[in-house]
Amino acid sequence: MKRKKLLIIFGVLILAAGFWAYQRYLKPNVTSFEGTRYLYVPTGATINQVMDSLRHNKLILNPESFAAMASSMGLDKTIQPGRYQMEPGMSNFKLIRMLRSGRQSPVKLVLNKLRTPQQIIAKLSTQLEPDSTDFARLFQDSIFLKSYQINANQIQVLFMPNTYELYWNTPAQKAVEKIAKSYVAFWNTERKSKAAALGLTTPQVITVASIIEEETNKNDEKPRIASVYLNRYKIGMYLGADPTVKYAVGNFALKRITGEHTGVSSPYNTYLNPGLPPGPICTPSKESIEAVLNPEQTRYLFFCAKEDFSGYHNFATTYAEHQKNAQRYHQALNARKIR
Repeated sequence: MKRKKLLIIFGVLILAAGFWAYQRYLKPNVTSFEGTRYLYVPTGATINQVMDSLRHNKLILNPESFAAMASSMGLDKTIQPGRYQMEPGMSNFKLIRMLRSGRQSPVKLVLNKLRTPQQIIAKLSTQLEPDSTDFARLFQDSIFLKSYQINANQIQVLFMPNTYELYWNTPAQKAVEKIAKSYVAFWNTERKSKAAALGLTTPQVITVASIIEEETNKNDEKPRIASVYLNRYKIGMYLGADPTVKYAVGNFALKRITGEHTGVSSPYNTYLNPGLPPGPICTPSKESIEAVLNPEQTRYLFFCAKEDFSGYHNFATTYAEHQKNAQRYHQALNARKIR
């Protein structure tokens, strides 16, 4: 009889211990939610800061049990910074193990067309841990720039439109270096040879491509537009590119370029300055870069948007012919009351 009682007591104790362990370690403690939510742990964050974030974002049901277990497992000494994907119903044990191991979820950084270095900085600093000052400082770092044979005006060349996978807490320089791998890989021997044959450096090719990118989204017409700018450049003619004027005045929504705009004093105004602008006016697509490297062989020196607003252009070899094309386009603008 005594033995039976002892077995019962022992069984109750085991059940109690199991229940306690379940409550502390295995019971779901992350709230239920729809969609995807993340916990961001900054570099150097303390366990108290993590707790504040969990509470503030209402990601945890029982903060006390999590805090007790985190303390017993030494999370304050082993927590890893990063961006962690939360799963509804995660237990304390699973959450703490994730934070200790640093098993974070990478950021899928999508870079499309961006115009200014400031736009690039804003994109990077809003999706990664380093702040805008970290990237701004890097973009002016002469040693870093020299490693890619560019200057501060050419920083856009490193950011080819693509989707990049990065960890949220990647330092600024390492993040840009990883992104720049696409740029380095793109410029193989063949493409460098084509650029040299045009008498251009790779940043200069991208600068011309950035103008084309702003001129049209018609990939089939890009090699022809490239021929116009390359023909002008070859004979020392001013590029006279409207997109560079928009960049100079900082208004990319301009529909009509007037003398007021073309007279703006800026090294990017190709109506006033010979040769190429100091650097790209956007991050061009691969199609625009390929158009510069593989231009149509033409004698065209002028082009103007078609009056049907199709997005295509009329091309001309003489200024007189170009004036006729431009007149038709301006008449179409006037008819639509576009100013």
